Amino acid sequence: MASAELQMVLDLLRAQPIPRDRGWAEQRAGLERMMSMMPPPADVSCTPVTIAGRAAEWVAAPEARQDQTLLYLHGGGYCIGSINTHRHLAADLSRAAGLRVLVLDYRLGPEHPFPAAVEDASAAYRALLADGADPRSLAIVGDSAGGGLTAATLLALRDADTPLPAAAVLLSPWLDLTQSGESMTSKAGVDPMVQREALQTMADAYLAGADARVPLASPLFADLRRLPPLLVHVGTAETLLDDATRFADRARAAGVDVTLETFADMVHVFHAFAFVLPEARDANAKVGAFLRERLA
Repeated sequence: MASAELQMVLDLLRAQPIPRDRGWAEQRAGLERMMSMMPPPADVSCTPVTIAGRAAEWVAAPEARQDQTLLYLHGGGYCIGSINTHRHLAADLSRAAGLRVLVLDYRLGPEHPFPAAVEDASAAYRALLADGADPRSLAIVGDSAGGGLTAATLLALRDADTPLPAAAVLLSPWLDLTQSGESMTSKAGVDPMVQREALQTMADAYLAGADARVPLASPLFADLRRLPPLLVHVGTAETLLDDATRFADRARAAGVDVTLETFADMVHVFHAFAFVLPEARDANAKVGAFLRERLA
């Protein structure tokens, strides 16, 4: 049974809706406004940097190791979201995993359509390697579209014979830009955040005419062999539930070490609400334990 605090999260989401019927600038501002209510703790350091020509930010809890790095790819349907909207979640994961987090400001559609985001994420990862990072000390984590981007980045790096990170984590990932999962319909009545129509609008803006089934756009349809160990988290109240479960099944069938964890009654990227939601704190602790175990 879900905690009583879940209702507080649902009330927050309903009180601060993202204006889906507005332009991209207003949608971006709406998400920034909603997430501004969740700043990182005062003891977390946030240091702006530039990596591979893109703005980024080092987010580190006081106890974070400096020799291990988590590259964070934020969600937002490839069209909204920023360092600002995900700084607090990066801070929570830095504390949970005991490592520093690099949050990347990758290019967004429709101004910069597919595969711009994949190019930026791949370039940032290669820049970490070029700066001397051991791939065994690196991991990539992303939520929602950032989870899909995490998988796409792994595929792009693998196909280019770039040394892969030690692990990756996908939180409520959007992995199928065709919206073909059965849960897109069956969970529509309980998901307060993600619906097919809005996803399709974002997919169209990001793809700009590209085939939605291309593996780097929809990793669900990719050859998933030789990927690093994966942790996949999803709530049972998500329209994207089947994206996570189908991807985990396909990755496991391809020989990938996959841990799939589903969380009863949880909403999309519930991890972001750890300031109030005990299930989020538990899930973030699980992410931290997974990364601590996998990274050298």
